Amino acid sequence: MSESTGLLTQIPRSEIDPFADKNLIDPLPMHDEFRRLGPVVYLPAIDAYVLTSYDDVREVLSRWEDFQVGAGVGLSNFHKEVPWRPPATPTEADPPGHDAPRRVLSTVLSASVLRGHTELWGSVADEMVDAALAKGQIDVVPELAAAYPLRVFPDAVGLSRENREDLLVYGDLVFNAFGPKNELFLKSAARLAELSAWVTELCKRENLRAGGFGMAIWEAADEGELLHDQAPLVVRSLLSAGIDTTVHGISALIGAFAAHPDQWDLLRSRPELARSAFDEAVRWASPLQTVFHTTARVVQVAGFEIPKHEKVLLSLGAANRDPNRWERPDDFDITRDPSGHLGFGMGIHQCVGQHVARLEAMSLVNALIKKVERFELAGTPTRSLNNTIQSWESLPVTLHAA
Repeated sequence: MSESTGLLTQIPRSEIDPFADKNLIDPLPMHDEFRRLGPVVYLPAIDAYVLTSYDDVREVLSRWEDFQVGAGVGLSNFHKEVPWRPPATPTEADPPGHDAPRRVLSTVLSASVLRGHTELWGSVADEMVDAALAKGQIDVVPELAAAYPLRVFPDAVGLSRENREDLLVYGDLVFNAFGPKNELFLKSAARLAELSAWVTELCKRENLRAGGFGMAIWEAADEGELLHDQAPLVVRSLLSAGIDTTVHGISALIGAFAAHPDQWDLLRSRPELARSAFDEAVRWASPLQTVFHTTARVVQVAGFEIPKHEKVLLSLGAANRDPNRWERPDDFDITRDPSGHLGFGMGIHQCVGQHVARLEAMSLVNALIKKVERFELAGTPTRSLNNTIQSWESLPVTLHAA
């Protein structure tokens, strides 16, 4: 931490460790304490500054010239240490290096391209919901929220069907690596070398099927739209865009409906609310809880000055429940307008996979609306434990057919 400005004493401090298990499982009390202390709080436990206000977090996400991602979107500071893997492209690249990969991904995952998958993904969703109803009692997380994206999206990318479950293990590792090198990271990093090598192989041109999203990225490189060296990194970024984002979003949505059966009844009576229901679940649950940016220079935010090359933790979960932005922020209400939530980020680094997540979620939700009258909890749900993601590890339910 730099003390060159002499202003650190003016910034409130807190001894809270945001990566302590209790704060990962239930971050709401921590968010309240940060709000009480002020708009910017310095955390010695991780040597970073945290922002929780919706307006401040949104501002930082939009000020890419001042708050950059090139030094990593996790706690690790690439100005001071070597990353454990090549930085993600375009997620951990600032303009101008960010621009070409982002344009290519936006084209590959455009609404018009995704519309071509609507019928097939809807058919697969119907099939999987029918199978779940036949069983009666399922664990939503592995049997729907994870199983569905793992079936449809890797096919669309053009990936092999072997060992797809390891994509979730790799995702868990990546999101744990965005935090400190604590026990969670060390546990998931046991397979770091193996999984990194495996994913690198998956993204090579010769291992991708023709006609898929992955090959389209390589073909864009052939056309000069990005460098061939960038192509495998951009393909790798697809894995989070269409799998991790969707798995945790679907888990959040069904978990919200299991906790609020009245909202499920409302959605079944008004299926046109499906899209806003998904976005409300992402706002309310904020599966992606945090993201880090790094100051490019001495910067000011919320009336405080932060030195150059310091890490700033943007609490998306707190911003998405900021009472100054949302009416009744702790209520899950599918009739509210959740547009503007920060669950997919904001600005030039807004999640390029959000349209994929929405289409996959809508395909599955539409099948559930048609076929499932209600979800009945069949056991105690348990939270997953990850440095960045908040979701369910297990969500046992009994499905009652419509």
